[in-house]
Amino acid sequence: MAQQIAHETPASGKPGASPPPAGQTSPGHHAGHPPAGHPPAQHKTAVAGLALGSLGVVFGDIGTSPLYALRESLHHMKGEVTDTGVIGTVSLLIWALFFTVTAKYVLFLMRADNKGEGGTLSLMALAQRALGHRTAPVFFLGVAGAALFSGDAIITPAISVLSALEGLELVTPHFSPYVLPATIVLLISIFWVQSHGTARVAAFFGPIMAVFFLSMGVLGAMHIHDSPRILLAFDPIRGLAFLFGHGLLGFVVLGSVFLAVTGAEALYADMGHFGRLPIQGAWLLFVLPALVLNYLGQGALVLSNPAAVENPFFLMAPSWALLPLVLLATMATIIASQAVITGAFSLARQAIQLGLLPRMLILHTSETQEGQIYLPRVNRLLLIGVLILVLMFKSSSALASAYGIAVTCTMVVTTLLAFVVVWKLWRWPLWLSVLFVSAFLIVDLAFLSANLLKVVDGGWVPLLLGACAMIVMWTWVRGADLLARKTRRDSISMRDLIRMLEKSKPIRVAGTAVFLTTSPEVAPSAFMHNLKHNKVMHERVLLMSVKTEETPRVPPEKRIEITKLSDDFTSIVLHFGFMESPRIPAAMASLRKAGLKFDIMTTSFFVGRRKIKPAQNSGMPMWQDKLFIALFRQSANPTDYFSIPSDRVVELGEQLTI
Repeated sequence: MAQQIAHETPASGKPGASPPPAGQTSPGHHAGHPPAGHPPAQHKTAVAGLALGSLGVVFGDIGTSPLYALRESLHHMKGEVTDTGVIGTVSLLIWALFFTVTAKYVLFLMRADNKGEGGTLSLMALAQRALGHRTAPVFFLGVAGAALFSGDAIITPAISVLSALEGLELVTPHFSPYVLPATIVLLISIFWVQSHGTARVAAFFGPIMAVFFLSMGVLGAMHIHDSPRILLAFDPIRGLAFLFGHGLLGFVVLGSVFLAVTGAEALYADMGHFGRLPIQGAWLLFVLPALVLNYLGQGALVLSNPAAVENPFFLMAPSWALLPLVLLATMATIIASQAVITGAFSLARQAIQLGLLPRMLILHTSETQEGQIYLPRVNRLLLIGVLILVLMFKSSSALASAYGIAVTCTMVVTTLLAFVVVWKLWRWPLWLSVLFVSAFLIVDLAFLSANLLKVVDGGWVPLLLGACAMIVMWTWVRGADLLARKTRRDSISMRDLIRMLEKSKPIRVAGTAVFLTTSPEVAPSAFMHNLKHNKVMHERVLLMSVKTEETPRVPPEKRIEITKLSDDFTSIVLHFGFMESPRIPAAMASLRKAGLKFDIMTTSFFVGRRKIKPAQNSGMPMWQDKLFIALFRQSANPTDYFSIPSDRVVELGEQLTI
């Protein structure tokens, strides 16, 4: 008789469910949601604290866009800066912030959360749940979005730090030869510090970014009176008239205007860290006004002094404040880079848990914050990619050509996935879903089309990075599926094996043996090898498998599922969310509370070590076979990945072909 301790985590938001009211987080998510019994004053203080913290993590990327967005947009005018061009460009910048960031991400997409988590992979899991099964188009869109976002994670640190340090050239031209070496040193330092954790430093991120946004807003407001007609940029007709009235030039400028909204995906992806309310409040009340004022001030400065088009952001500062502004901007870009790197770690962990990437070592750098993680291999790959980009392009203006196209593709993917959620999960009528989502999709496609003009000048870089990431994920998913099929085909069911063992009566030894397996229904290869070669069996055998759910986190009471197979064999399934790290020792402690008696000091963990060889007919091309085998060899040792004490582990190897 099976003893069911827990079942699969119930999905939030079944078909027929309506979206949560605006400004309210999903059930089960704590960030930004008032705890039961806490007075409103304490809740407001907590939300304010989270909003301040979000300034350093969520808004770092979009907050540093004024360093280069307007400058790059106006550079396309080739020295012929006109009132129509400046006002039209600033209008496009402002309305991109209003429509794409505010309307689409802050007010709409943040309602499409997966147990409080956002981001492309969370939205993919939500869309799959809405459809009731994994479909190829939704899966492909999620993989594509995640792959393209990884390209953005490489470009953002490079362009942000370069653009800030280039401000030193305005202090004195003698700094020019040192900008590139200083950028390289600073980037290496940023990636080096990742292994030490950023929990302590993160406490200063919010206040520094608050000062940075405040400074941007004040500088912009100070210069609006230079040319008050810049306020005409609030009229969206000015932007549209410039876009459609200047032929190819307007279209090219639109590609650079998109630089102002490149951090919009971070608003959605980082929702789980701070909650909906703090992010919405920080954006609407503080960040958005600061950005709008800054762009207006830059535009007014250029209208009154066209020569300022070379670097309007830093030229807004009085001479005495130029060096402090460069230092403040450099700190802001470091924070933006740090936030993007941390986001890449979080995305990689989600991909690993969802089976899109091989297991990689995940280290926790904080004892109190689950989100503080470090992936050494991902960190090294990002650093190598960032340094290559800096050495290839050498300036932020050149790098701007490569920036944006990956993010536009990701935004299109996000909009398409959101359509599935709106139609199937929220149960809107099809015509209304199409009408509503089409408004965002048209703007996304316009930005994408404009950015496609950058492909030759450097836009091919993020596309190449995204394509490589997609091939890696596709190969891993396909190879793992083939390997799982072969394993099931060559294996024996546990029910049959138990009946055979009851007749053969193997030699028994004291203690408990835990065999890690992908499927508790079939006999683990490590168990079969131990029985075949050592000809012994432990008194108690636990067949343990780890299952990743399509929800970000699994509550403790739903973590463990125990099924008694016989007097000697017990099946244990551990459920983890795709935002969690599967730590088996912590789960083992819960087993004792569930009534399972064993002595951890006499427990041995048996792990299978596989060596894969290509087969003649594997179902994949030879190049993909070799790529999968290379990825398989890079997989983290299960002992490290599941945090199992190494002195309690026995590894048994086998060779397989796919």
